[in-house]
Amino acid sequence: MSAEIICIGTEILLGDILNSNAQYLAQELANLGIPHYYQTVVGDNLSRIHNVIKTALERSSILIFTGGLGPTPDDLTTEAIASYFKTKMIEDTEIIDDIKIKFASRGKEMTPNNHKQALIPQGALVLPNKTGTAPGMIWEKEGKIILTFPGVPSEMKQMWQDTAVPFLKNKGWGQEIIYSKMMRFRGIGESSLAQKVNHLFDLTNPTVAPYASHGEVKLRVSAKAKTAEEAKKIIKPIAEEIKAIAGQDYFGSDSDTLASVVGNILKQKGETIAVAESCTGGSLGAMLTDIEGSSAYFMGGVIAYSNEVKIKLLGVSEDDLEKEGAVSAIVAEQMATGVIKRLGTDWGIGITGIAGPGGGTDTKPVGLVYIGIASAKGDVFSYGDTYGTNRGRYLVRYLSACNALDRFRRML
Repeated sequence: MSAEIICIGTEILLGDILNSNAQYLAQELANLGIPHYYQTVVGDNLSRIHNVIKTALERSSILIFTGGLGPTPDDLTTEAIASYFKTKMIEDTEIIDDIKIKFASRGKEMTPNNHKQALIPQGALVLPNKTGTAPGMIWEKEGKIILTFPGVPSEMKQMWQDTAVPFLKNKGWGQEIIYSKMMRFRGIGESSLAQKVNHLFDLTNPTVAPYASHGEVKLRVSAKAKTAEEAKKIIKPIAEEIKAIAGQDYFGSDSDTLASVVGNILKQKGETIAVAESCTGGSLGAMLTDIEGSSAYFMGGVIAYSNEVKIKLLGVSEDDLEKEGAVSAIVAEQMATGVIKRLGTDWGIGITGIAGPGGGTDTKPVGLVYIGIASAKGDVFSYGDTYGTNRGRYLVRYLSACNALDRFRRML
């Protein structure tokens, strides 16, 4: 017994809109403990929608449709479902009355094409839409449950919570939930982490699954239980085992970010930080200030893009710039110490590098970045990273800022 999400709309296939409905519904299905193995996107075409319905009915018990409930000719969802089952569509007068009231509240008259939205297959129940003109339907057909929603996310979410969730719970779903904890790691590759925790991938409750993104690896630990608290108890020993295995490569879970973790440590210590950035152009400062309450520990920063600014504002040695170049360990260190002196903080981070795509040399290629970390007590450290010439400017800047935070986190 599983659910399948079917999103209808050529605009999704063309990439004109982000399919956030599928993400929301997937999360909601997990909250109800409903297995969910497939998602499908199909354009506004009757025969292709029929093919999707046929396939979905063979493998899923609950079919959830979004989109295609509007008044225009290319809105085909209800028509496609009814014609697939060779069922007559009837006009629901209550829907017509509701649409007229909504138009009148906006000082307008209902147009004739809105009558299309009042057509539902004979035997289906109306899934009411409080705000929009496109109602959905709930249809129990041939042992399957069919739910339809408009593509407008706000309307779909309200209809799901108000009507669909109570309906599914009444049918016996929602007795268990699927709760997940997303564990986050940095400084270790996906394959290396997977090898270390390989013995956990065969578990059935909880389950452990790896994910990777730019510079970060994630392990999703999921458990099925009657309540979130029970699921957390099932997850806890496995999560603790993973933390012990990963050591400092583990930095947080769920909504934690490197910036939020660093911020929490600084607040606990009562310490402050400032940043001096060249190639990252303010990215590091932006990450730190993305965190609510960051003014408690982040004092500010200097974007020292030119050598002149490095010298005048941060006190970087002109001789060292001439001898070692702007992209060097000693300059990164002096940027870090210089911003501490300027802003009076406990810590300073300096970043200088070559983001590309031009500007590289044989000795200092595109993607070479130096990070300096200094303390007001006089400790100074520097690190060199090479991201390669094919990463692209955005990614070099992003990874540099992330690595600066991660190295600082480990130091703290």
